Parts: sequence; C-alpha cells; structure tokens
Amino acid sequence: MAFQYKRVAPYALLTLCSLVMPAQVPERLVGTVSSIALEKATLDVKGQDGTPVTVNLTTDSILQRVAPGEKSLKNAETIQASDIAVGDKVLVNSDPATGMARRLVVMSASAISKHDEADRAAWTTHGVSGIVVAKTGDDLTLRLRTMQGESQAHVLVSTATGFRRYAADSVRFGDAKLSSLAEVRVGDQLRARGDKSEDGLKVTANEVVFGTFVTKAGTITAIDTEHKSVSINELNTNKAFNVRLTADSQVKQMPNLAAMFAGGGPPGGAPPGTTPPPMTGGGRPPDIAQMVERMPTVALDALKVGDTVVMSSTKGAVDNEYTAIVLLDNAEVLIRMATMQRGGQASGAGGSPQLGGAQGMGGGLGNLELPGIMQ
Repeated sequence: MAFQYKRVAPYALLTLCSLVMPAQVPERLVGTVSSIALEKATLDVKGQDGTPVTVNLTTDSILQRVAPGEKSLKNAETIQASDIAVGDKVLVNSDPATGMARRLVVMSASAISKHDEADRAAWTTHGVSGIVVAKTGDDLTLRLRTMQGESQAHVLVSTATGFRRYAADSVRFGDAKLSSLAEVRVGDQLRARGDKSEDGLKVTANEVVFGTFVTKAGTITAIDTEHKSVSINELNTNKAFNVRLTADSQVKQMPNLAAMFAGGGPPGGAPPGTTPPPMTGGGRPPDIAQMVERMPTVALDALKVGDTVVMSSTKGAVDNEYTAIVLLDNAEVLIRMATMQRGGQASGAGGSPQLGGAQGMGGGLGNLELPGIMQ
C-alpha cells in the first residue's frame, strides 16, 4: 500500500495549520512521531501537550514532506508512508466523520537538526549578543563580556528589521512573539543577526531577538532526576531556589578550570598549558554567549550535589521557581572572573566565589550574563 505525503518546516507549522487544517482540535494534530506500524497503516503521534494519538492512514491520505524554512506547501514533496521516521514532526488533518487522516505533512527530524545547526552557526557567525546599555534612535549599544573583560557593540536597525521578544514564562526560542524596537529596554538581553563588521563590533540587523532574563548562581543541594529538577542554594545569600529542566533546557558543562587556575593561571587569562579561546573577527576573544554555546551539552546525571552552577531563565510567575534556558555546571572560575572584573572580592570564606553584587534581571551576576537566548 503506497501513501503520499508532504512535509513542513518547524517554523512553518503554525502557518501550515492555518493553511491546511480546520480549527477544531479533533480534526488536526501537531506533534512528533513516536512509533510506526506500516502493516496496520498507523502511526502514533505525541501531541504538543504530550498526549499520544494514533493516526490512521488510508490509500486516499495525502502524504507530503516540506523542508525546514518553507512557508507554504508550494514546494512540498509527495512521499510514501515508509519515508516517515520516528522523531519526525508531523501536521495531521483528519476527517471528523471517520477519524482517518486526510493529509499528513511531515518534517524530518534529520532535516530539522541540520537546519537548526546551520541556523545556530549563522547567528554566531553573522551576529552579536549582549545586554542593551543604550538606545539612541536606530542604534542599540550592547555590553559584551569576554574572558578578558568588557567591550561594546552596536546594532543598527531599520524598518526592515524583524523583532521577536521572548515570552515571559517560556524558555522556548520558538515561543518568542513578534515585537518592535519600541519594546526594547535598557537591561534587556538582545541578540542580532545581519551584516557584521570585520571586527565584530557592529551589526546591521536583519533579525533581532530579545528578552528579560534572570541569571542566578549557586551550589547544587539536591537533584531529582525523575522530575528533572535541581535544588540550589544561591551564592552570597544562601537562599534556596528550584530549577526545572524541560526538553528545551540546555545543560552545559565547563571543563574543570578551577584545578587549572590552582596552578597559578591569571584570573581572566588562559591557565598555564592551555589553549587560549579562539579569536573572533578583529582578533577579539569570543564573548561569553559564544563560549557557552560551544560548550558540550550533558545529561542531568552528569551533575553532582556540591557543584557550582549558573542558571539563566525567563522571569517566572512564582518566586524561587525557575525553568532553565541554560544551566552551566563547573562555573566557579567564570563567576570568579566576573567578580574580579567588577572589582569585587574574588573569593569568600573557604575560597568560594563571591559575586559582590546583586543578581537578577538583565545585569546578571556582577559582570557575568549567562546567555538566555539559545537556539
């Protein structure tokens, strides 16, 4: 039995919903393929709310595949049911009378992964990320952090620049809402992509994403792997807070720089015997956001009670409860360098890093802003 099918890009799913699907929930489904039974002409799809649904195909079902980035079905490719794989994203339009699938639009997991990887690389190569410190007309001044200290960059915008703002209670890049220059505020974390100068300090922006984020550091006191949450005591205040991890959270791990620095490496410089961070355009070291993105992603079980971590999150609705965008493990040296750059004490009793200033929105930990805008 041959089934036809076309596919849609991740960013086009909502658009395609309006193009090819009725409004009633029972008649449409957006989700991820969890299993396939070709002999039964069925596939199980986990909806966006996590509910599993069995999709029934017939010889009349239209099966299509669309590449990531497509905005319509114009370039959709007709496929067979055997071309669908577990992990693929699908958009299903069903007949309300029979429950059978009329149309199935697929976007392959492998294509999504390649698209997202290329997109992340483009944001790094052609972009800049930092904290907004000034807003003058169409010129936004950003504060950047590197391992060596602080610098500034300028983002030039125009009527052609697209703006998106992170949703207040969502860590998902895909949930960012359409916005405008008028909504950008001093203290926001902002990322821009476009025509980047050779020295990396000026970007004429095609796209801007921004938001207000919380950055906190502390010591892990408990790890709940079943519920994917981490309990942390905040540095300086020793106040407890809880961090929840979702499928969109990124757990990163720095190398054990504390041991390297114990050998006499200068704060803010490369430890003896190590390779300095790769330079960007104009001979600049990479900013903290770029460095964090290049760090390896690890599983939750790689963390240990007693580890020092830094967490970024959107501002949650409940005090001391956060959903992590990024949770960075082994962060002692990064915190120490941020503290020394702002003129605070490098360590407190027992040699533990001290921040010497308030944590919180926009400004982050002293001189450290962990990136909140991650893709």
